[in-house]
Amino acid sequence: MPAVAKLARSAAVVSLVGLALLIPETAYAGGRGGAGNVGQTEQQGNATDDGTVSATAGGVVFDRSKNGTGRSAGPVAPVSSWTPPACWYAPKYTPEQLQKYLEPIWEAESTGHEWDAAQRDRYVDGHPYKDFNKDKAGKGYWWDSYVNKDFPPGWDKCEEPIFWVDQGAAPPANIENAVTPRILAELAYNEIRVPGTEVTLAPAGVTKVNLPTWAWLDGARFRPVSVTASVPVLGISATTTAEPVSLRIDPGTADAETYPASGVCAIVGDRIGEAYAKGKADRTPPCGVKYLRSSGDGSYRLRATITWKIHWTGTGVAGGELPEGTFGDTQDVMVQEVQAVNR
Repeated sequence: MPAVAKLARSAAVVSLVGLALLIPETAYAGGRGGAGNVGQTEQQGNATDDGTVSATAGGVVFDRSKNGTGRSAGPVAPVSSWTPPACWYAPKYTPEQLQKYLEPIWEAESTGHEWDAAQRDRYVDGHPYKDFNKDKAGKGYWWDSYVNKDFPPGWDKCEEPIFWVDQGAAPPANIENAVTPRILAELAYNEIRVPGTEVTLAPAGVTKVNLPTWAWLDGARFRPVSVTASVPVLGISATTTAEPVSLRIDPGTADAETYPASGVCAIVGDRIGEAYAKGKADRTPPCGVKYLRSSGDGSYRLRATITWKIHWTGTGVAGGELPEGTFGDTQDVMVQEVQAVNR
């Protein structure tokens, strides 16, 4: 397929009047555009002449109302080489909309005479479709590819030409990455945002060489988070949920010991580590660090990373597990010799 044609195919959008008002905290994953990958929010979208919101017919809708919040929230990174789908196929046009999209391209001859003639033969002249399938209006959709907005512009392995699927029918068996609840779950994984992981330390401020420093996180902030992805015109959806399972402490220097020795603090219930309180000075912290050398005039960069267990459920399927993900933050820790503090 000529490069110009590939970039042009996704320019058209279908007006879904009022749909943006029905689903709070959601956004559409858009199709391909001239600059590569496009994602349009349902609140903003692409304004049409009459002020309504435009969105592709099969665009994936993300409900992020149960996601992690806050300026320090961020995406989880899979612990393996797994990635969500780079592209997928879903409904995009009605017969009339496909006609309005393709005919101006043909008239401009922007994709070349031979290509345009082949397209007319495919979608108008009956080989295999006739007159854009207008006789099937309301009984199905033209499907086209969408590209994951997180992949580099122009990246696309979905090169099947636009094809028709009757309402309620399965897409052709040879089509890989036709949208399913599983694909929706994997796309939702990419939209998960989890809280930042700056830990509370005691003693606060400047800690001391060879003094066990307690570390903990506010358990209330680390409850499960989830994102639901759906394709409204197909009536399918999937919810991907992330649950915290452990906290890893990296002191930022080899001259330190962690508690426990592995540096991995288990999450028990909604508690991550244990808050320090008066009377615990002689106890070993269940989660923490002991620095063996001063940080001098600077500080150590302690990193706290949460591992999240990821699972999903979807329309008509039980769902299952997805690769675990991690997200972490760093913070400065100043360490001084005892005599430097007490003199």
